[in-house]
Amino acid sequence: MPVEVTWWGHATTTVVDSGVRVLTDPLFAQRLMHLRRRRGDLPPRSATVADVAVISHLHSDHLHLPSVALLHPGTRLLVPRGALTAVPGLRRTTAQAELEVHEVVPGDETDVGDGVVIRAVRAEHDGRRWPYGPRTVPALGYVIRGEATTYFAGDTGLFDMAEEAGPAPDVALLPVGGWGPFLGHGHLNADRAAQALATLAPRAAIPIHYGTYWPIGMDAIRPHEFHAPGQEFERLAGGTAPGVAVHRLTHGESIRLEAAR
Repeated sequence: MPVEVTWWGHATTTVVDSGVRVLTDPLFAQRLMHLRRRRGDLPPRSATVADVAVISHLHSDHLHLPSVALLHPGTRLLVPRGALTAVPGLRRTTAQAELEVHEVVPGDETDVGDGVVIRAVRAEHDGRRWPYGPRTVPALGYVIRGEATTYFAGDTGLFDMAEEAGPAPDVALLPVGGWGPFLGHGHLNADRAAQALATLAPRAAIPIHYGTYWPIGMDAIRPHEFHAPGQEFERLAGGTAPGVAVHRLTHGESIRLEAAR
Protein backbone atom coordinates (compact mmCIF):
# COMPACT_ATOMS: atom_id res chain seq x y z
CA MET A 1 0.00 0.00 0.00
CA PRO A 2 1.46 3.41 -0.91
CA VAL A 3 1.76 6.33 1.46
CA GLU A 4 -0.17 9.42 0.36
CA VAL A 5 0.97 12.93 1.23
CA THR A 6 -1.07 16.11 0.73
CA TRP A 7 0.49 19.52 1.25
CA TRP A 8 -2.06 22.09 2.42
CA GLY A 9 0.48 24.92 2.80
CA HIS A 10 3.14 26.03 5.27
CA ALA A 11 3.94 23.02 7.53
CA THR A 12 0.45 21.51 7.25
CA THR A 13 0.31 18.14 5.55
CA THR A 14 -1.82 15.02 5.69
CA VAL A 15 0.03 11.72 5.62
CA VAL A 16 -2.12 8.64 5.00
CA ASP A 17 -0.44 5.34 5.80
CA SER A 18 -2.28 2.01 6.23
CA GLY A 19 -5.54 3.95 6.28
CA VAL A 20 -4.42 6.14 9.21
CA ARG A 21 -4.61 9.89 8.60
CA VAL A 22 -1.90 11.95 10.30
CA LEU A 23 -2.17 15.75 10.15
CA THR A 24 0.95 17.86 10.78
CA ASP A 25 0.95 21.34 12.35
CA PRO A 26 -2.63 22.26 11.33
CA LEU A 27 -2.94 25.88 10.20
CA PHE A 28 -6.22 26.80 8.54
CA ALA A 29 -6.17 30.60 8.63
CA GLN A 30 -6.33 33.35 6.03
CA ARG A 31 -4.47 35.69 8.38
CA LEU A 32 -2.25 35.10 11.39
CA MET A 33 -0.99 38.12 13.30
CA HIS A 34 0.95 40.12 10.67
CA LEU A 35 0.88 37.32 8.12
CA ARG A 36 -1.50 36.84 5.24
CA ARG A 37 -2.02 33.72 3.16
CA ARG A 38 -0.71 34.70 -0.24
CA ARG A 39 -0.85 31.44 -2.17
CA GLY A 40 -3.30 28.56 -2.20
CA ASP A 41 -6.93 28.55 -1.14
CA LEU A 42 -7.77 27.74 2.44
CA PRO A 43 -7.90 23.95 2.80
CA PRO A 44 -11.37 22.41 2.62
CA ARG A 45 -13.16 21.25 5.74
CA SER A 46 -12.14 17.69 4.88
CA ALA A 47 -8.52 18.65 5.62
CA THR A 48 -9.38 18.89 9.32
CA VAL A 49 -10.29 15.19 9.45
CA ALA A 50 -7.50 13.09 10.94
CA ASP A 51 -6.96 10.18 13.28
CA VAL A 52 -3.93 11.91 14.75
CA ALA A 53 -2.59 15.46 14.62
CA VAL A 54 1.00 16.24 15.58
CA ILE A 55 2.39 19.58 16.74
CA SER A 56 6.09 20.23 16.23
CA HIS A 57 6.49 23.26 18.52
CA LEU A 58 4.65 26.13 20.15
CA HIS A 59 5.05 29.01 17.68
CA SER A 60 1.67 30.33 16.57
CA ASP A 61 2.12 29.27 12.94
CA HIS A 62 2.55 25.66 14.10
CA LEU A 63 0.36 25.50 17.20
CA HIS A 64 -2.63 27.59 16.08
CA LEU A 65 -5.44 27.24 18.59
CA PRO A 66 -8.34 28.19 16.25
CA SER A 67 -7.14 25.51 13.81
CA VAL A 68 -6.78 22.93 16.59
CA ALA A 69 -10.36 23.73 17.58
CA LEU A 70 -11.51 22.59 14.10
CA LEU A 71 -10.31 19.03 14.63
CA HIS A 72 -13.02 16.44 15.05
CA PRO A 73 -13.87 15.08 18.51
CA GLY A 74 -11.77 12.09 19.42
CA THR A 75 -8.76 13.13 17.35
CA ARG A 76 -5.49 12.31 19.09
CA LEU A 77 -3.24 15.34 19.45
CA LEU A 78 0.48 14.88 20.09
CA VAL A 79 2.19 17.98 21.51
CA PRO A 80 5.60 18.66 23.07
CA ARG A 81 5.73 17.96 26.79
CA GLY A 82 4.93 21.13 28.70
CA ALA A 83 2.68 22.61 26.01
CA LEU A 84 -0.46 22.45 28.14
CA THR A 85 1.25 24.59 30.77
CA ALA A 86 3.13 26.93 28.42
CA VAL A 87 0.24 27.86 26.11
CA PRO A 88 -2.73 29.57 27.72
CA GLY A 89 -5.91 28.27 26.21
CA LEU A 90 -4.58 24.96 24.86
CA ARG A 91 -6.13 22.91 27.65
CA ARG A 92 -9.46 24.73 27.23
CA THR A 93 -9.39 24.46 23.43
CA THR A 94 -8.66 20.74 23.43
CA ALA A 95 -11.26 20.06 26.13
CA GLN A 96 -13.97 21.92 24.21
CA ALA A 97 -13.04 20.14 20.98
CA GLU A 98 -12.97 16.80 22.84
CA LEU A 99 -9.47 15.92 21.67
CA GLU A 100 -7.28 13.22 23.19
CA VAL A 101 -4.06 15.04 24.11
CA HIS A 102 -0.70 13.35 24.66
CA GLU A 103 2.44 15.27 25.65
CA VAL A 104 5.59 13.68 24.23
CA VAL A 105 9.37 14.11 24.25
CA PRO A 106 12.01 12.83 21.82
CA GLY A 107 12.05 9.04 21.86
CA ASP A 108 8.41 8.59 22.86
CA GLU A 109 6.43 6.25 20.60
CA THR A 110 2.66 6.33 20.19
CA ASP A 111 0.86 3.35 18.71
CA VAL A 112 -2.05 4.83 16.75
CA GLY A 113 -3.45 1.57 15.44
CA ASP A 114 -3.44 -0.43 12.20
CA GLY A 115 0.28 -1.01 12.54
CA VAL A 116 1.18 2.70 12.56
CA VAL A 117 3.54 4.05 15.23
CA ILE A 118 4.54 7.72 15.58
CA ARG A 119 7.87 8.48 17.23
CA ALA A 120 8.74 11.96 18.47
CA VAL A 121 12.27 13.02 17.56
CA ARG A 122 14.51 15.99 18.24
CA ALA A 123 14.49 19.23 16.24
CA GLU A 124 16.89 22.18 16.49
CA HIS A 125 14.50 25.07 16.99
CA ASP A 126 13.29 27.55 19.62
CA GLY A 127 10.58 25.73 21.55
CA ARG A 128 9.11 28.76 23.36
CA ARG A 129 5.68 30.23 22.71
CA TRP A 130 7.66 33.22 21.42
CA PRO A 131 7.36 36.09 22.13
CA TYR A 132 4.87 35.56 24.92
CA GLY A 133 6.94 33.92 27.61
CA PRO A 134 10.20 32.32 28.68
CA ARG A 135 8.94 28.77 29.24
CA THR A 136 10.83 26.38 26.98
CA VAL A 137 9.52 23.04 25.78
CA PRO A 138 11.22 20.77 23.25
CA ALA A 139 10.75 21.39 19.55
CA LEU A 140 10.01 18.11 17.81
CA GLY A 141 9.93 16.27 14.55
CA TYR A 142 7.99 13.05 14.06
CA VAL A 143 8.65 9.73 12.33
CA ILE A 144 5.46 8.03 11.10
CA ARG A 145 6.09 4.35 10.60
CA GLY A 146 3.52 2.05 9.00
CA GLU A 147 3.70 0.52 5.55
CA ALA A 148 6.19 3.31 4.84
CA THR A 149 8.41 5.53 6.99
CA THR A 150 7.70 9.25 6.74
CA TYR A 151 9.89 11.83 8.48
CA PHE A 152 8.23 15.16 9.28
CA ALA A 153 11.08 17.42 10.38
CA GLY A 154 8.86 20.13 11.89
CA ASP A 155 10.80 23.40 11.92
CA THR A 156 14.49 22.91 12.48
CA GLY A 157 18.03 23.92 11.81
CA LEU A 158 20.60 21.62 10.24
CA PHE A 159 21.91 18.84 12.48
CA ASP A 160 22.41 15.09 12.21
CA MET A 161 18.81 14.45 11.26
CA ALA A 162 19.56 10.91 10.06
CA GLU A 163 20.30 9.94 13.65
CA GLU A 164 16.75 10.94 14.55
CA ALA A 165 14.87 9.77 11.46
CA GLY A 166 16.56 6.37 11.31
CA PRO A 167 17.78 4.49 8.26
CA ALA A 168 16.67 5.91 4.91
CA PRO A 169 13.03 6.94 5.38
CA ASP A 170 10.74 6.53 2.42
CA VAL A 171 9.63 10.17 2.52
CA ALA A 172 11.14 13.28 4.14
CA LEU A 173 8.99 16.39 4.63
CA LEU A 174 11.52 19.21 4.99
CA PRO A 175 11.03 22.93 5.69
CA VAL A 176 12.86 24.98 3.08
CA GLY A 177 11.79 28.58 3.78
CA GLY A 178 9.81 30.73 6.15
CA TRP A 179 7.24 33.48 6.24
CA GLY A 180 9.53 36.49 5.95
CA PRO A 181 12.61 37.70 4.12
CA PHE A 182 15.13 36.48 6.71
CA LEU A 183 15.67 33.10 8.35
CA GLY A 184 17.47 33.07 11.67
CA HIS A 185 19.06 30.30 13.71
CA GLY A 186 17.13 27.07 13.92
CA HIS A 187 15.73 27.06 10.39
CA LEU A 188 16.44 25.24 7.15
CA ASN A 189 16.63 27.16 3.92
CA ALA A 190 16.78 25.51 0.51
CA ASP A 191 20.54 25.00 0.71
CA ARG A 192 20.61 23.54 4.22
CA ALA A 193 17.62 21.31 3.47
CA ALA A 194 19.41 19.99 0.39
CA GLN A 195 22.47 19.27 2.54
CA ALA A 196 20.26 17.32 4.96
CA LEU A 197 19.21 15.00 2.13
CA ALA A 198 22.76 13.75 1.71
CA THR A 199 22.71 12.11 5.15
CA LEU A 200 18.99 11.39 5.44
CA ALA A 201 18.99 9.54 2.11
CA PRO A 202 15.21 9.22 1.80
CA ARG A 203 13.68 7.71 -1.31
CA ALA A 204 11.63 10.88 -1.81
CA ALA A 205 11.53 14.40 -0.40
CA ILE A 206 8.77 17.01 -0.33
CA PRO A 207 9.61 20.66 0.45
CA ILE A 208 7.22 22.40 2.86
CA HIS A 209 7.12 25.57 4.98
CA TYR A 210 7.47 28.10 2.18
CA GLY A 211 5.36 30.07 -0.26
CA THR A 212 2.14 30.27 1.76
CA TYR A 213 2.25 33.17 4.25
CA TRP A 214 3.99 36.53 3.89
CA PRO A 215 3.98 39.63 6.10
CA ILE A 216 1.36 42.22 5.23
CA GLY A 217 2.93 45.22 3.53
CA MET A 218 6.12 43.39 2.52
CA ASP A 219 5.02 42.22 -0.92
CA ALA A 220 7.82 44.05 -2.71
CA ILE A 221 10.61 43.20 -0.25
CA ARG A 222 12.76 40.26 -1.37
CA PRO A 223 9.81 38.48 -3.06
CA HIS A 224 12.11 35.68 -4.25
CA GLU A 225 12.36 34.55 -0.62
CA PHE A 226 8.65 33.79 -0.82
CA HIS A 227 8.42 32.21 -4.26
CA ALA A 228 11.75 30.49 -4.87
CA PRO A 229 12.71 28.14 -1.99
CA GLY A 230 10.89 25.05 -3.28
CA GLN A 231 12.35 25.32 -6.76
CA GLU A 232 15.80 26.15 -5.36
CA PHE A 233 15.66 23.13 -3.04
CA GLU A 234 14.78 20.90 -5.97
CA ARG A 235 17.72 22.27 -7.98
CA LEU A 236 20.25 21.95 -5.16
CA ALA A 237 19.06 18.49 -4.16
CA GLY A 238 20.03 17.32 -7.64
CA GLY A 239 23.63 17.98 -6.65
CA THR A 240 23.71 16.91 -3.00
CA ALA A 241 21.44 13.87 -3.25
CA PRO A 242 20.88 12.91 -6.90
CA GLY A 243 19.28 9.63 -5.92
CA VAL A 244 16.41 11.31 -4.05
CA ALA A 245 13.21 12.03 -5.95
CA VAL A 246 12.03 15.55 -5.05
CA HIS A 247 8.31 16.23 -5.45
CA ARG A 248 7.43 19.92 -5.33
CA LEU A 249 3.70 19.99 -4.63
CA THR A 250 1.29 22.84 -5.18
CA HIS A 251 -1.11 23.81 -2.40
CA GLY A 252 -3.71 21.09 -1.92
CA GLU A 253 -1.88 18.65 -4.20
CA SER A 254 -1.47 14.99 -3.20
CA ILE A 255 1.04 12.37 -4.23
CA ARG A 256 1.14 8.62 -3.67
CA LEU A 257 4.53 7.04 -3.13
CA GLU A 258 5.37 3.37 -2.91
CA ALA A 259 7.21 2.17 0.18
CA ALA A 260 10.46 0.28 -0.11
CA ARG A 261 10.00 -3.49 -0.18
